[in-house]
Amino acid sequence: MTRLASILLSLVLLGGCNSTDGAHRERPVTAPPNEPATGAAAARQPVYQCPMHPQIIRNEPGTCPICSMALQRVDDLDPTGSTVQGHASLVLTPERQQLIGVTHAPVEVRSLTRDIRAAATVANDTALYEALIGYREAVRTRGAIRATTLHEAASGGDALVRAAALRLRRMGIGERELVAFSDLDPTTLILPGPHVWIYAQLFEEDAPLVTAGMPLTVEVASQPGRSYASTVFGIDPTVMPDTRTVRVRALVATPDASLRPGTYVTATFHVDLGERLAVPRDAILDSGTHRLVFVAAEGGRFIPREVQLGRAGNGYVEILDGVAAGEHVVTSANFLIDSESRLKAAVAAFGAEPPHAHH
Repeated sequence: MTRLASILLSLVLLGGCNSTDGAHRERPVTAPPNEPATGAAAARQPVYQCPMHPQIIRNEPGTCPICSMALQRVDDLDPTGSTVQGHASLVLTPERQQLIGVTHAPVEVRSLTRDIRAAATVANDTALYEALIGYREAVRTRGAIRATTLHEAASGGDALVRAAALRLRRMGIGERELVAFSDLDPTTLILPGPHVWIYAQLFEEDAPLVTAGMPLTVEVASQPGRSYASTVFGIDPTVMPDTRTVRVRALVATPDASLRPGTYVTATFHVDLGERLAVPRDAILDSGTHRLVFVAAEGGRFIPREVQLGRAGNGYVEILDGVAAGEHVVTSANFLIDSESRLKAAVAAFGAEPPHAHH
């Protein structure tokens, strides 16, 4: 290539570059005219929704393509007032609430009770029978030894009693139970008679709720319609490693000797949980990781709240945090309200119509 041709080629390329850069500097950057608004601007647009089919959402008035009902304006797509991620507060008209069957109940302090049912058997406990006989024999031997003047012998007698008592303690028989056993025939542990022992297996999470002296009811499948009343006698201090349960003992009066050792029965413990701030169990929505309720506020507004739960009673659940006494929580149709709350939060977050909305 000649020198003149090289110079001409350089001038052409330089001119093209300058022309392109100038065009870019002078041309304003604008969004496509038909591109929908997003973010906060879209969230401020009016939104209309079908009261029967909440998935039908429009940005202008009209009728539902499914049921032909007039769309209602919704002004609460911004999840203000909600502290639960992925949920928005919402407003439902009285007609809509009646249509889907919304009910609510007050958050209040109430006396909670709970019945704990547990599998149980009539005892056939030869090991405990032998341990009790061994303890009584150790006490008798110590008494005989103390009659002597040998200090070493007396110390040995005390050691025998302590060893026998320790064996019983590991089997759930403490000092209080030993006093009661002193007036009972140990054969009730292995033979039918006027009294039998009931051994119930409580799951370890329920064991702290059961205490000595607590009332319980025993039912037997082979005796329909009949039950036996008793109280908790003693609770084992250890958890059984194979079943992760705690054994509870109760002495049941059977004047007709109607219960045989080894019989399967059901024990129901009647637990008084005391006065607790509580809501109906039906008000709780449990996702496995979060528990929430919907608080019914003025003007038909429903606000999602995450709650911390305590003890569960018969039909009610203790509330540790999340709602206050005097507020009302939804107890029915809360699954429908939850679905609509999620939908509104999603629409507010994306600032656009859901893809299934029809025009």
